[in-house]
Order: sequence, then C-alpha cells, then structure tokens
Amino acid sequence: METDALTLLAIAGMALATYATRIGGFALMRFMQVKGRMKAALDAMPAAILMSVIAPTVIGTGVPETLAAAITAGVAILRLPIIAVVVIGIASVVTLRMVLG
Repeated sequence: METDALTLLAIAGMALATYATRIGGFALMRFMQVKGRMKAALDAMPAAILMSVIAPTVIGTGVPETLAAAITAGVAILRLPIIAVVVIGIASVVTLRMVLG
C-alpha cells in the first residue's frame, strides 16, 4: 500500500482542525461559569452527539442491524462493562446477519 503526500496532508489538516476546536472550546469555557441549565445542556451533549451518529445507521441499514442495536442498548441499560456491551453488540449483529440475511 502506498501513501501519497496529499493523503497525509489531508489527515494532518483534519487532526489540526479537531485539536483546534477542542483547544478553542477549553479556552472559551475558561471564562464562563458553568452551572444550572448550561451545565445540564453540556452534560447531555455527549449522548446527543452519539445518538446523532448512531441513529442513521440503526434506522437506515436493515433489520439485523436495528435488532442488534436494540439488544446492545438493552445490555447497556443493565450497566454491564463497556467491553461486554461491545462484544454482545458485535456478536448479535453477526448472528442476526447470518440468521436473517
């Protein structure tokens, strides 16, 4: 496999943009007091972002993937360790794809 300079430049640019937004967020939040509704909104943000990434895949792919996502969510609600949730999620999607096609 060969890597060209344009690919490496694109990866470096994406990394720079990612870290710039993180550092910018920390720099701006340093001057703000986070409490009340703002704290609640910021606490809810990771789950909302995760759902916005996962939901299109769960809804738009097929029945095995949707059922596997429901199984994985159910296992996660039981508060199992994250590695167990991941393994069960992978095993369920593989099994359901084999059974349901």
